This record gives sequence, structure tokens and C-alpha cells, in this order.
Amino acid sequence: MIGVLLITHGPYGQDLLASASHVLGRPLSQAAHISVSVKDDPDAMLRTARKLLKNVDDGSGVLVLTDMYGATPCNIASQLIAEGNVEAVSGVSLPMLVRSLAYRDSTLEKVREKAIAGGTEGVVYINSDPCYAKR
Repeated sequence: MIGVLLITHGPYGQDLLASASHVLGRPLSQAAHISVSVKDDPDAMLRTARKLLKNVDDGSGVLVLTDMYGATPCNIASQLIAEGNVEAVSGVSLPMLVRSLAYRDSTLEKVREKAIAGGTEGVVYINSDPCYAKR
């Protein structure tokens, strides 16, 4: 099963994992998060990320999700790609995470594709949905 590691600003990743567990109705295995703050040393956070990466990887690979492209969590994630069977995607949201978790028995590439699809398809302009149109 593909492991999932979230690297985010503050407790966002922890909250996303808790919400995904609620939506899916089960505890999440092979999933972890790292909360990065302004006070954290990026090198120390990278060491922590490498340890967690090993913990969530059963040999199938790991999808690393981060919140904002170009920020410290993303920079840490980009360094994990060199660890081997690791893919990284920024812009994590609950739809992206739930889609990733739902397809973890697929290949890492498929899980990455599903994550990106979940993120993009999860953005919906509600006013244009006929189900919610004013009557």
C-alpha cells in the first residue's frame, strides 16, 4: 500500500488526516504528518521527514503532499524525492487527500494522478450548481 506523508504549515496536515479518517470512516494506516513552523530548523525537519518516510513506506512508495508550492514544507518535500520511490504534490486539500487514500492499493503513479485529480475536481463553484440555485 502506498504511504502518505503530509508536510504542512502548522497543524493543517494533522487536521486533514483527522478529517480524512472521519470521511472514510476508519483509522488511517501508513499515513503521517509533519507540522512546520517558522521557528523550526529546515534541516532538522528534513531529518524528521526522512524518518517518517521510512515509517510509512512498506516498499510500495510514498506520496508526499504539501500545502503551498515554494514554501518550506514544499522545499522539504522536494528533497525527499531523491530518497527513491517518492512522488510529491503541492496544494493539498481534503478532496486531494481522500482521493489519494482511496486509491493507495494502486501504483504510486496512479495515486499521484488521483491526488491531482481530487485536488482539481474538488474546486467547485457552488453557485453554478443547479442543486443549490436560488429558487
